[in-house]
Parts: sequence; structure tokens; C-alpha cells
Amino acid sequence: MLSKNKIKYLHSLNTKKSRDVEGVFVAEGPKVVGDIFASHPSNLTLLVATSEWLNGDGKKVSASANCEIVEVTTEELAKASFLCHPQQVLGVFKKLKTPVDTTMLTSKLTIVLDGVQDPGNLGTIIRIADWFGIENIICSRDTADVYNPKVVQATMGSIARVNVAYMYLSELFNSLPANFPIYGTLLEGENLYEQELSDTGLIVMGNEGKGISPAIRQLINRALRIPNYPKGRETADSLNVAIATSIVCAEFRRRL
Repeated sequence: MLSKNKIKYLHSLNTKKSRDVEGVFVAEGPKVVGDIFASHPSNLTLLVATSEWLNGDGKKVSASANCEIVEVTTEELAKASFLCHPQQVLGVFKKLKTPVDTTMLTSKLTIVLDGVQDPGNLGTIIRIADWFGIENIICSRDTADVYNPKVVQATMGSIARVNVAYMYLSELFNSLPANFPIYGTLLEGENLYEQELSDTGLIVMGNEGKGISPAIRQLINRALRIPNYPKGRETADSLNVAIATSIVCAEFRRRL
């Protein structure tokens, strides 16, 4: 049975302030909880689940989890869940403190997010990075919190495999070797499909409404544009940032 205090504690983790104080975050659903537990089993601090999941698909997790386990009914889980339709299991995990080694970024392809605000977009971009084998995402300080429940849910478990770090982007860019590839999607950029692309570099994606900030735009040395088709046809003003990220990453990987 889930106590009122436990429900209150879980609800508090919907705020960044509480997550920062407690050093934990909430994950929901068999897929998300299972993926995070598989990669970081010692990070699980609380497991709230129905008997159906505990005795079925979640049997291996519940048997090996070294944490408090609370068996609940579907109705009780609904009182604690952040989802409209709870998915059998909710887990509280310690934050995944896997630091990004910035000295190693020059040998990899890395996604950089400048002011991405929508939790769904951030979660989807983490999932995209996972799909295309991009291990690190660097976020500006004003990008949405990776541990927001909506972000965690949108990653569909990819948060367990992609490192996400927050830092001042200008400091990061200025620390890189001269002429290191810093790609950015800009309306005035060159056609993505006609440019030479490297297997290392930073791919900068900007805010949903304003795009890449002026200060960061000045530091981009390889401006790219996703062309619309056919040329000259009146079309949408822009693409969703997560969709644009997927298109750009797919083209980079295709070149390999």
C-alpha cells in the first residue's frame, strides 16, 4: 500500500527544485524503468508496481533490486503517477551522474542544444542520439531539465545510454581546437545534402521559436540548411527541432 507521505514525496519530484535537493528522478513504465535499471541497477531507490508486473515481466528487476518495493493496485499507482494512463511500474532513481569528458569530444560526433525548452523535444532528441550512436549531448544552461518526468518518458529508456551535460556553450566552443567543426542549422546555411560532413564535430540545434542564439551563432563555422522541396514552393516556416535533429543526424551517419 502506498502511504499519503509517499504519494506526496513522489508528487514533489515533479519539480526541478525537489529533484535537485533529493538527487533523484522518476521513471515510469516497464520499458523506461527496465532500461535504466539494466544500465544503473544501484541507482534505483524506490520501486512502486502492481503485482501483475512484479510477478511477471518485472520479476527479474524486483528480485535483484536493492531498494524499497511497494506493491500497489492500479488505482493506487494512478494517484502517484505523472501519466494519464499509468503503466504498471514507477521507479525513483538517483540521478545518472555520468560526466561528459569534454576533452574527448574532438573524436566524436556530439549534439549541442541551445535553449531547447520543450520536454518532449528534449526527450525525443535523446532517443534520436541513442538511435544514431551519439553518446553525448551538451545542453545550454537554459535548456529543459533532462530529469523532468516528461523528458524521461519521451526518451523511452534512451536516457540510460546517452550522457547529458549542462554548461556554458561559449566556454565549451572557445576551448576547442581552431577550425574544429561546429555545425549549426540556420536558414541562411548551405544545403545539408551538398556539403562535406565529417565524422567528428558538434551539431548545434536551437530553440523552438528563436533558433540558435546570436552569441552561439557567431561561433558556428559550418552553417547547414535542410532544404524544402521543391525549391521555391511556399511551405512551412520551419521544422520541429527534434525532427530537424533526426534529419541532420541521419545524413551524417549515412555519409559513413
